[in-house]
Amino acid sequence: MFLDHLIIETDRVLRTLSGTSAQRRPTPKSTISAQSAEIVLSEAEKKHAAGLMRVNHVGEICAQALYQAQRLTSRSQVIKEQLTQAAIEEEDHLAWCASRLKELNSRPSFLNPIWYGGSFMLGVIAGLSGDRWSLGFVAETEKQVTKHLDGHLQSLPEGDLASRAIVEQMRIEESLHQEMAIEAGAATLPKVAQQGMQIASRLMTKTAYYV
Repeated sequence: MFLDHLIIETDRVLRTLSGTSAQRRPTPKSTISAQSAEIVLSEAEKKHAAGLMRVNHVGEICAQALYQAQRLTSRSQVIKEQLTQAAIEEEDHLAWCASRLKELNSRPSFLNPIWYGGSFMLGVIAGLSGDRWSLGFVAETEKQVTKHLDGHLQSLPEGDLASRAIVEQMRIEESLHQEMAIEAGAATLPKVAQQGMQIASRLMTKTAYYV
C-alpha cells in the first residue's frame, strides 16, 4: 500500500516537472473567436507575454508542490480531498500555461525543479503545523496569486487575447481556492509570515520572467 502510494506521488512529481500533466478541460482561449485570435503580436509583445506566462507556469509548478506536500501531511480526510480537487484544477492551469508558452515560441523556467523542491518543503512545514495553519497558508498564497494575476491582466499586451483568457480563468479559480480554504477553517497567518511570502514571491517572479 505504501509502495503504491509512493509510486503515485513520484509519478505526479515527474509529470509536473516534465510538462506532461493531465489537462482535463479545454484551454480557455478556445472560447475566443477565430477572428480575434488572429491578432498579430509584435516580437516585443510576444517576448513580454512569454515572460509573464513563464512566471504563471512557475506559479503552477509551486502550487502542485504545495498541494502535494500539504495533502500528504494533512490530518483530515476532508481537507485532503479538498486539496486534491484544487490540485486537479491547478493541473489544468499548468497545462494551459505550458501550451501558451509553446504558442509564443518560448519555454518554461530552467529552474522549475528548484521552485518545486522549495515549495514542497514549505508545504510540508505548513502541513505539519496543523490543518488550520496549513489552510491559512493556502488562503494567503491564493490571495497573493490573485493579486499577482490582476497585475498580469494589466500588463499583458491588449491584443494577446489568448493569454488573457487563460489568466482570467486562472484568477477566478485561484480566488475560489482561497474561499475554500477560509470556509474550511483557515487561520490568519502572522504579518511576518505574509511579508515573508511576499518577498519570496517577488524573487520568484523577477527571476522566472527571464530564466
